[in-house]
Formats: sequence, C-alpha cells, structure tokens
Amino acid sequence: MADAPTSLVRSTTAAGAEVAVLTFDHGPLNLFDQAMFDAVAANVADLAANPPRAVLLRAEGKVNSAGVDVHVFEGLSAAEGTDLWRGLFAGIIHPLEALPCPVIYAAHGLTLTAAFEISLACDIVLAGPKAKFGLVETVVGLTPSMGGPQRLAERAGSGRAREFVMTGDLYDAQTLKEWGVVNQIHDDVDAAALALTHRLADGPTVAHAATKQIVAAWRSGGVAHADEITSAVSGALFETEDLRGAVTSFLEVGPGKATYTGK
Repeated sequence: MADAPTSLVRSTTAAGAEVAVLTFDHGPLNLFDQAMFDAVAANVADLAANPPRAVLLRAEGKVNSAGVDVHVFEGLSAAEGTDLWRGLFAGIIHPLEALPCPVIYAAHGLTLTAAFEISLACDIVLAGPKAKFGLVETVVGLTPSMGGPQRLAERAGSGRAREFVMTGDLYDAQTLKEWGVVNQIHDDVDAAALALTHRLADGPTVAHAATKQIVAAWRSGGVAHADEITSAVSGALFETEDLRGAVTSFLEVGPGKATYTGK
C-alpha cells in the first residue's frame, strides 16, 4: 500500500499523446474511507483542470475495491448524509463524466459500491475474467447514492438495476458483459486497458469529446435533445486541425494513415 490512497501518473504514448492513470492503492481492500474519497476528488479536479487525451482508472491489490468503509456513515444525520452524496456527485461523478476525453475503467477483481459507481461514470469498462461486481448497500440499510442505480439502468435496463441493487448479490464479469455494463473481458485486463487508453489518446480527441457531448445530451433529454445539439457540436469539428489533417491524409494516402494532435 502506498502512503497516499491514490496516485495520478501522467505519461505519453509513443506518438506523444498525454494519458493519465489514476490508481486506487489503499490496501488491503481499497476501501473508500474519507481519505480515499478526498484523494479521488483531488485527482479528478486535477484531471478537469488539465485534461489529458485519455484517462485510465485502475487499482492495485487483490481486489479493485471492497466498497465504502462503513465508518463514513456512522452517526450521520439526514442533512449530513445529503451533503455527503451531493459532495461526491459534485467532486467525483459529474466532473469525471464531463472530462473531454475517453475515460476507461479496469476492474481486475472484486468491485463493490463506490468503486462500481465510479466505473459507471466512465466511458468504457473492462474487466478481468474473475472480476465480480456488486452494489451491496442494503447490508447497512442504504441504497447506492453515487449514481449507480440510474447509470446501471441506462446500460442494463431498469429491471436489472432494481434486481442488482435490491438483492445485493454479486455478479460476474461475463454476466455484466451480457447486460451491456462491461464492454470487454481480458485475461490481462490492466495491459488491455492501458493499450486501449493509449489507442484512444492517439485518436481525434476533440471528436471523442463531441461524441461524449452528444451521448450526454441523449441521456438528459433523449434523441430529440441529442439531435438539437449534434449539428453544432459536429459542425465545430470542421475547424479542428485533426479533422482537416485527417481529410487531407485520407485523400492523399488513403484511410487509417492520419495522425492526431488533439487540436
């Protein structure tokens, strides 16, 4: 276990694109106590202030995270509980979703409660074959309150979200892949996730951000709202260096040869 509960390391791909890797390292179980929540919020604030071209979230240790340290909930009033969740939405979930670049989550093992809810705020979730996932808040008489139920419903359907939360059962990676929650399963999920992070970082970053904007509009207002913003969001891409360079490359040397600067 490291001295700090998380680390945020920035590096570059072979093509020179910046990537950031946020690692949970709060062993032995990577529990989300207040120090862990504060560290993740600080890392996300750093990413929001200076976005790289792709982000990877991962964990050290045997488990991805065994969930929240129950001491965080001890003795809270209704008002204090409300403030807790509002702060976590404002400090972690919403700014993580709003990052203007692809965000990948790698789950190599057990991924419970807060960690799973954070994964659902990411763009793509990769898992190891032995990973298991759960929202087990019912064990302390609570419901998941960092956006897990609604984001799970978005990916898997409302019926499965209710089942997942109300039973508090653990679900394996293959089941969640079939449900559309996990995107891919890899034996070496850390290596696969890092490779995907590098691949996406080397891509047209502004176009990736536009994709996120359009999907976010659909999430908040349906197809009609997404249609309303698509023309302007996509239209702006025609003034980017990446689109202009890629069009020229396509015409001169064929598809798949363009390089991107993220501008």
